[in-house]
Amino acid sequence: MSVECEGCRSGEALDFDFSMAFQPIYDLRENRVWGYEALIRGLGGEGAYSILSQVRAEQKYRFDQRCRVKAIELASRLFPRGDDLRLSINFLPNAVYEPAACLRATLIAARKHQFPLGALMFEFTENEEIVDTGHLQRILAEYRRQGFITALDDFGAGFAGLGLLVDFQPDLIKLDMKLVRGIDASYPRQVVVASIATAARALGIEVLAEGVETEAEFTILQVAGIHLFQGYYFARPAFEALPHLNLTSAHAMAAELGIQVC
Repeated sequence: MSVECEGCRSGEALDFDFSMAFQPIYDLRENRVWGYEALIRGLGGEGAYSILSQVRAEQKYRFDQRCRVKAIELASRLFPRGDDLRLSINFLPNAVYEPAACLRATLIAARKHQFPLGALMFEFTENEEIVDTGHLQRILAEYRRQGFITALDDFGAGFAGLGLLVDFQPDLIKLDMKLVRGIDASYPRQVVVASIATAARALGIEVLAEGVETEAEFTILQVAGIHLFQGYYFARPAFEALPHLNLTSAHAMAAELGIQVC
């Protein structure tokens, strides 16, 4: 059986290469790194746009597959053995030809590198228009069957908003940085984020705030009941490496909550 799905077999081969940077996700409740998001970079550490701008429509299936394999390959080398860290990988639902077939290369890479399937989180973004909601439903069902974590990225900034949350209920939603930025000085943002967090809890969905840059933002988000965080306040992405996590203020917040500091 071929590893590639029909979309990959009929698509164009990639005529460029790329690598990944990793940014930590901090869990306030456990006062530790919860996982890392893999972010596309050029071979010299160039930003994601330098690579994404080269992807032609005929290459999207192969590119999506290669991103998954590359992220798993690098993470298996960088993640400490025995730690229950999650690896978050972005994917484009419109670049998934057929859910089960498109996972073959992912599953082979995970087996090859002994990477646990339950530690893989796949993010789809609200910024990509979903042209076939039934297709996305089949993707998420297959991913859950495999034991993957599913996440909705850029929540609050894209095409469908609450409609996606009503239709799909992923395991986790990532608040878009436009909701997070300056939330300490914006009462409307505070109300909206608190309402989203309340609704998510009622649906059994975790909330992650991304793009956190200041202690004031971190404090207000914690008050809203959010426990997972990502952003420059904690660490910038590191090229082909796991960055050092800035926990000075996070430790103080954890201590106030009665969480033992590691």
